[in-house]
Amino acid sequence: MIPDKQKIIDASIRINPYINRTPVLTCNTIDKLTGGNLFFKCENFQKAGAFKSRGATNAVFLLQDNEFVNGVATHSSGNHAAALSLAAKRRGIKAHIVMPDNSNKVKIRAVENYGGIITFCEANLQSREDTLKNVIEATGATEIHPYNDYRIIAGQATAGMELLEDLPDLDLIIAPVGGGGLLSGTALAAKYFGKKTKVIAAEPAGAPDAYKSFHSGTFVPSVSPETIADGLRTSLGSLTFPLILEHVHDIVLVSENGIIDAMRLIWERLKIIVEPSAVVPLAAILEGKINVKGKKAGIILSGGNVDLDNLPF
Repeated sequence: MIPDKQKIIDASIRINPYINRTPVLTCNTIDKLTGGNLFFKCENFQKAGAFKSRGATNAVFLLQDNEFVNGVATHSSGNHAAALSLAAKRRGIKAHIVMPDNSNKVKIRAVENYGGIITFCEANLQSREDTLKNVIEATGATEIHPYNDYRIIAGQATAGMELLEDLPDLDLIIAPVGGGGLLSGTALAAKYFGKKTKVIAAEPAGAPDAYKSFHSGTFVPSVSPETIADGLRTSLGSLTFPLILEHVHDIVLVSENGIIDAMRLIWERLKIIVEPSAVVPLAAILEGKINVKGKKAGIILSGGNVDLDNLPF
């Protein structure tokens, strides 16, 4: 069932021993550039380096004994893969991970370090799903989908819940969108814990499936996405898309150059490491796609797992 307010609170309590309550940072320089008061929820400081630890931990620790006897399995380009591997390790079970063969090397190493068993596949959704099906048939593992799972969505919603606990009068929360787990969870958090807080998503123009789906009202799959924001190349899910349609105010697109400029600005001014996917919301503001002048806006910096040998700037 769609997570209600109590399920999100329960998820927060469940995952509390295993995750960080991440800080919220501000920057006067960026506020002057944008005309707004921006509050950055730093999920790049999260366990395994991304918000994905919230959902993966919630899902793994909700499993009954008979559900994880053969471990868990998923497909992921990186952050969910690492988060699930870590959550499984903490519960003493195996994690079978299907990863595209073009995945970020830093994220591959993280999965390996957490004990995940990797099977590589071609870099498209069909290959990911087919390979995962084969892995599950061979191992008997329980699938934990990276975003199309209400347990995952409830876990991801805790980031927005924390942000609104710290700043209950936010006008906006802006999140990146790939598969929609973070976005749909954030939208639910705004509904349950906010005071008329609107949720807006930002997406790379090179991977515009969520934008097209939202504005047409009909699911549009991701086909051959081309963006440095590797965490945002996936399609929306059958569970996330309806939640986004109902509870999200808007989805906007940003350019690759805009992503690079926003990433560099965060590194230079906030002095923190963030990955391209994390800065897409700030890019949307800097490109004039979202107006924050005179408003209090929360931005979820979704992760910080970046290959330092291949920076885009």
